[in-house]
Amino acid sequence: MLLTLTTTHRPATDLGHLLVKHPDRVQSFDLPAGAAHVFYPEAGEARCTAALLVEVDPLKLGGGRGRRQATAPESFTLGQYVNDRPYAASSLLSSALAKVFRSALRGESRDRPELAATSIPLTVRVPVLRCRGGADLAVRVFAPLGWTVTATPIPLDESYPEWGDSRYVDLTLAGSLRLADALNHLYVLLPVLDDAKHYWVAPDEVDKLLRAGSGWLAGHPERGLIIRRYLAHRRALAGTALARLTALYPADEPPADDSVDPTADGAAVPSPAGAGATAAHRAPLAVLRREAVLAALRDSGASRVLDLGCGGGALLAALVADRRFTEVVGVDVSDRALGLAARRLRLDRLPERQRERIHLRQSALTYSDDRLRGYDAAVLMEVVEHLDPPRLPALQDAVFGHARPGTVVVTTPNVEYNVRYEGLGPDRFRHADHRFEWTRAEFACWVEGVAAAHGYTATITGVGDADPEVGSPTQMAVFTRDDRKETDR
Repeated sequence: MLLTLTTTHRPATDLGHLLVKHPDRVQSFDLPAGAAHVFYPEAGEARCTAALLVEVDPLKLGGGRGRRQATAPESFTLGQYVNDRPYAASSLLSSALAKVFRSALRGESRDRPELAATSIPLTVRVPVLRCRGGADLAVRVFAPLGWTVTATPIPLDESYPEWGDSRYVDLTLAGSLRLADALNHLYVLLPVLDDAKHYWVAPDEVDKLLRAGSGWLAGHPERGLIIRRYLAHRRALAGTALARLTALYPADEPPADDSVDPTADGAAVPSPAGAGATAAHRAPLAVLRREAVLAALRDSGASRVLDLGCGGGALLAALVADRRFTEVVGVDVSDRALGLAARRLRLDRLPERQRERIHLRQSALTYSDDRLRGYDAAVLMEVVEHLDPPRLPALQDAVFGHARPGTVVVTTPNVEYNVRYEGLGPDRFRHADHRFEWTRAEFACWVEGVAAAHGYTATITGVGDADPEVGSPTQMAVFTRDDRKETDR
């Protein structure tokens, strides 16, 4: 099976730095079911193509299949050796992507960090992909993510056109995206279109799905279908995935096909255990968090506000609805997230006067950006925990040192509270993409250090129901720049 990835970004050979694979060498990797090879059919200044070729060993594929072997469609006597898995793109290719391009999937690049955070022109081709649902389904799952999709059905036999098309398509995707976003789309959606997996789907697949789907799955119009197929139609796992996704993103996210029962087959719905009020009468934590942030901004007297890591724009919508905020700027590294924010705010329908208050900007929060200087306040709402700890100093320098807004509001989960959520123990994070979650003491230490280093004074409060033992589910810090306090006096 084959996948090619092409860019015309100049210099195009920077693709090798992003993939951490040198264009002048063929590299091979062992896989549980065979081997993967990376090579470059072309590598020039104007155009560069990386190819991932996966060779499947039927003997390896047939061995150790455990529980899946009893129920797999190809589980007849010779089925493990005679099937389309070695020849058509499937979860085997998805697994190879995860192993071979691991750092690129995470959006990391030691040599080209700025480029890893930037959208570049990309063309992906998968010549043979089983697509259960036809070419139209390929369009439905990839087009909402910013891709121009060409899915050409492959005939059963070109010599006999009357036989019609096979279940396979020749898929080409073209768009301008971050490489990490493109790879994560492929990692999730290739097995979704195939609607089969070559391995037993265990509960940890939920974490993999939420990690790879971060920033785009919640607002996808085919969300329900993607969840069901990725999790091999296991209702309990699909229900858990949907429940966790719903808990992570507020109810006013863009609508999606959620035809999954979140309580089916005993799936856990994350809600505080033992709390006095029922979930039906408790305001969602996402709503309480936004209200707390808005109250802090109003108390600060800010009128020009940055929402750093704005995502799909839930906080932006609340800021725009309040006339005291005369300029609202949403900042995110993801084109996809900014597109969702624009749709949520209905920027194309707003009167010009209203639209002038709102700006959406693509920027990496770990790099100094002069466009973000001079604002009254900035918000980092549930953002810091998505960064690897070694990158936090860069964010601190960019926000508190370079941009230097008068007020900075930071919210982040309180990991101690996780024991109050059903199915979420102290050793698990609330989101698959979280790189860490702080205790209250750890957060206080971080806040104190940042304030002292950059000339701010900070106060810390909790958001959500306060538990006498483990505190509130969210912790919030409000930083006030010291020279601003002097001016206010």
